[in-house]
Amino acid sequence: MQQLLNDLKSGNLKQVYLLYGEETYLRLQYRDKLKAALVAVDDTMNYHYFEGKDTSPPELIDLAETMPFFAERRVIFVENSGFFKKSADQLAEYLRGIAPTAWFVFVESEVDKRGKMFKAVKDVGRPVEFARQNEATLKKWILVLLKKEGKKIAEPALNYFLQKTGTDMENIYRELEKVFCYTLGRDVVTEEDIDAVCIRQVSNQIFDMVEAIALRRQRQALKLYYDLLSLKEPPMRILFLIGRQFNLLMQVKELKKKGYDDKRIAEKTGLHGFIVKKYVSQASRFSMEELQEALTACVEADEAVKTGKMNDVMSVELLIVQYSKERRA
Repeated sequence: MQQLLNDLKSGNLKQVYLLYGEETYLRLQYRDKLKAALVAVDDTMNYHYFEGKDTSPPELIDLAETMPFFAERRVIFVENSGFFKKSADQLAEYLRGIAPTAWFVFVESEVDKRGKMFKAVKDVGRPVEFARQNEATLKKWILVLLKKEGKKIAEPALNYFLQKTGTDMENIYRELEKVFCYTLGRDVVTEEDIDAVCIRQVSNQIFDMVEAIALRRQRQALKLYYDLLSLKEPPMRILFLIGRQFNLLMQVKELKKKGYDDKRIAEKTGLHGFIVKKYVSQASRFSMEELQEALTACVEADEAVKTGKMNDVMSVELLIVQYSKERRA
């Protein structure tokens, strides 16, 4: 990303860019920065935008070969085309001998780095990956946004905000806008403000559900499940997330047993530092045998649905009931 920043600052831009990766917010921000750098605001003749998997490589090549109209370059943006996951050999070959007046910007969420398109961009242009940002970077970014609005937040409230919103920058930005509106006339953002307006992410509700299972609070666990269903979350996705949670808890428990501190556990599992303590606490409520059994039960529930032995809603419900019932004395 630093190389792209240098390109934008110097004005020495490549003819071909590929912006890709999980972090949608940054990907789209830099897409717009490149457009502003490459295309005059009022130039509608030499800017072309294509989106979707129906985009035709021959059409793109024909456009690229067309001389720009009273301008230095013809700029072609292509988004979510799938060219970097499937075969687009003709276009990959063309990029290696691209017309001197043609400029391409590809924007994709997923790419295959072994494919011809990725290799072509790497050889003649610049691929730029936008990965999920780490905890420290997210906090700095949030604090900058707060400062612009004349707001302050204490460290515990900032951690609470991230726990509630997750680490997707686009979602964080949306939730911050709601916080700004809610706290008009005040300069300090509190946990109460966050609770009042921020939507809890599905992954956090799954955490709460597994916590309720661990505490044998069956009614609460089932209520959280029904709430997720009412939000149109597919039961099989809920099952996947429950299985993922049990798997993470197994990893955390094993690492804690080996003497790893919270920082090392975060590094090993990919969890953010601000939430590791909660995972350590939750993992302590299960034995390793219980976690292994629960993970196996998730696999069996998935198989039961796929083989038609049970419907998806009932399969997940029975799993929750089984592991949230009171232990026998």
